[in-house]
Amino acid sequence: MRRLFPHPYLSATLVLLWFLLVNQWKLGSLVLALILATLIPLLSSRWWPDRPRVRRPLSLIAYFLLVVWDVIVANFQVARIILFLPADRIRSAWITVPIELTSPEAISLLAGTITMTPGTLTADFAADGSALLIHALHAPDPDSVRDEIKTRYEARLKRIFE
Repeated sequence: MRRLFPHPYLSATLVLLWFLLVNQWKLGSLVLALILATLIPLLSSRWWPDRPRVRRPLSLIAYFLLVVWDVIVANFQVARIILFLPADRIRSAWITVPIELTSPEAISLLAGTITMTPGTLTADFAADGSALLIHALHAPDPDSVRDEIKTRYEARLKRIFE
């Protein structure tokens, strides 16, 4: 089974994403999704020397739900900042977030989570893998933003991947 599905999480994600893209629950869509979910990992597996180690897959689902909730809440916060906060009171900031993650997949997921959340953006990644440079639209207290990223996202990703 491992030879047919060298990256089972990728295959499952591809099937799910295919159904979200086509927005049709039909047999033909399922067949095409399964073909793509089989061929893409097989054809790309030579460039994946190691499989990502997900130690707690259920925690990954909980993390996904947390991120979806945070994106929804952040949309309202950004709208409030843009619509009601005078421009001279908006405190944009560049924040360096030191990271303890070692898994490339976990670091990528952390950077992507920060970027997907409205009001923040991952701008750079230290060459030695020790920090992310984040831009925040409104951060009157940059230390609290850094601490929230570390406790809310990084700590969970560390439990999931390491």
